[in-house]
Parts: sequence; structure tokens; C-alpha cells
Amino acid sequence: MTLDEKTEAALEILRNNEPPEGYYVAYSGGKDSTVILDLVRRSGVKYDAHYNVTTVDPPELVYFIAAQQEIIWDRPEISMWGLIVKVGMPPTRIARYCCRYLKERGGLGRTVITGVRLAESARRSKRQRFETDSKNPSKKYIHLIFDWTTDDVWKYITGNSVSYCPLYNEGFKRLGCICCPMGGWKKQLRDSFRWPKYKDLYICAFEKMLLVRRAKGRETRWKTGEEVWNWWTSPPKSKFM
Repeated sequence: MTLDEKTEAALEILRNNEPPEGYYVAYSGGKDSTVILDLVRRSGVKYDAHYNVTTVDPPELVYFIAAQQEIIWDRPEISMWGLIVKVGMPPTRIARYCCRYLKERGGLGRTVITGVRLAESARRSKRQRFETDSKNPSKKYIHLIFDWTTDDVWKYITGNSVSYCPLYNEGFKRLGCICCPMGGWKKQLRDSFRWPKYKDLYICAFEKMLLVRRAKGRETRWKTGEEVWNWWTSPPKSKFM
């Protein structure tokens, strides 16, 4: 399919499946959600767009989202820093508790429009364009640009003069939480150099986490927040204990 055909197909999906209450648009400010929001706007359907505040998104991304006044900001009851202390360990590629709490909230009882794309990772090979949340069947998903390539996304953005986060102009391929372990340790270190204050915040959270662990009798091999940081941003990872 050409990009024009994919665009028309996406608009048709929106118009043919519009729920009475309108769509819940899951908006993160990245290139994919920028496209789906523009498609929803163009379709003429009813919707409300939501940004789940993670407390660790890049400042440039947050400013970009803030410039769009229609976006509803859904703030968590606890920040990433408090979450680390509460859980008692840093988030990892396996223990992605932060995603569940900070990014996957909202949309219960709604039809959620997302920018999930098949081309983003092999892990998504078994997913479908239309899905139901496995934990809460009241939450339905439409992955609007599921079959789009990265080239499709950028051609749509440039071809329709859609504004996007300026971090992409600095060479960033994907946006998301600062120092997210899903990006790998090299990206964690690059992020820590780009936004050094966030490194300090992580180390501070790790320090508090260790204090709470000790108070509960849950010792670890690490003695300081700096040691936890060095483990968290270095390969290979031994088990956190």
C-alpha cells in the first residue's frame, strides 16, 4: 500500500469505529503519537487526547507537549523517584514496573488509539491492529498505524507539515523516559550526559531505596546510590540483590 492508501485506511478505521463517547488518544509526544493525533484531528471524530506524565520524560519533549493546549495531562500519584523507593529496586528490562504504573494508565472502559507499530520490534509480531486489554477487557485498542514503516511516519509528518519534537533534529531515533533501561546501557549513559540532573535524581532515589531496604532487613551488595547507578548503567547485569 502507498502512504496515501494507508492514510485513507486509517481515516476510514476511525470513522467506522467511532464510539459514542469518542476515542481516548494515548499521546506521548513522539513521532508515532504525533501522527495518530493528526489523523484523529483530520478524521472529524470525537476524541480526547491524554498524556501520561512519567516525571522522567525529556524537558524538550514536555515543552513540546505543553505547547499543544488540547492535551490532557494525567499525573501519577507517585513520581518515578518515589516509585523506585517504594518497589525497592531499579526498573530493568525484565522488571518494567514503571511502564505499568506511569505509562499504561488510563483508558478504562474506552477505545484507545495508539501509535504502536509492528515495525518497532520483533516482540510485536503476534499483536493485531484491534486488541482488547488482557487485564481489563473494558479497554479496547486500535493501533491506528500498525502497518506503517518509520519512513511512512516521517513522510507523513514532512508531507503534511506536522510539527514534531525538536529532539529528533538532534539525532534521537526514539523518545521516551530518560535513562530507560529498555534502550540499553549505552543510551542510558548518553541520556545521563545529555540531562545530568536526572542522573543525580536517580542516584538520590537509589540512596533512599537502599535506606528503606536496610530498614526492612533487605540487604543488597550495593552500599551507595552511586554503586547502584554504576550497576544499572553497565553491561552485563548481574541479578539485583
